[in-house]
Amino acid sequence: MAYNEKLANRIRESLAHIKKLEEKAMFGGLCFMVNDKMCVGINADEMMCRIDPADEDEALQRAGARPMDFTGRPMKGYVFVDESGLKKKSDFDYWINLCLAFNPKAKSSKKKK
Repeated sequence: MAYNEKLANRIRESLAHIKKLEEKAMFGGLCFMVNDKMCVGINADEMMCRIDPADEDEALQRAGARPMDFTGRPMKGYVFVDESGLKKKSDFDYWINLCLAFNPKAKSSKKKK
C-alpha cells in the first residue's frame, strides 16, 4: 500500500533531532520507531499516533482524529488522524509531541528470534 510521502517528510523533519530513530515498513505503510518502540506512522493518508491511553478520550475530540481500527476493532492507545487534523503546524506538532511524550512509557514489542 502506498503512503503519503509528503506526510512522511513532515514527520521525518519533526523527528530529525531523535538519535535512536528508525523507519520500518509496517501495517501497509510506514512506521517511525523511536528508541526501538513504535511511535508514529502513516497508513495511506492518515497519521497513526501511539499515545498514552489516558490521553485518548481527549485526543479523539480533536479535528480529524478517530480510533485506530486497523484490525476491525479499536486499539487502545492508537489514533488515526486525517489531513484535516494536520493542516496547521500547531495541530501537527500536537500529535508529534503527544507521541513523543508517551514513547518513554510505551512497552517495546517482543523481538522476533
